[in-house]
Amino acid sequence: MARVVVDVMLKPEILDPQGQAIAGACGRLGFTGVSEVRQGKRFEVEVDGEVDDAKLADVRRMAETLLANPVIEDFSLRVE
Repeated sequence: MARVVVDVMLKPEILDPQGQAIAGACGRLGFTGVSEVRQGKRFEVEVDGEVDDAKLADVRRMAETLLANPVIEDFSLRVE
């Protein structure tokens, strides 16, 4: 069994109100030096067997169609 991690983040040009709220709270809670926070999602996809090019392509297709909205989000894959 292998794991493919899919990290999904808003594109840089998309406003991130949740990230802005977290950044604002950091200062109020005493966390200094935080200039920006971007909020995202992490998905861990367990696949049977080893991750080969075909399985990685399937997870990429899953990310493009199900896990991320390609209009406003970018994603990256990595095998753990």
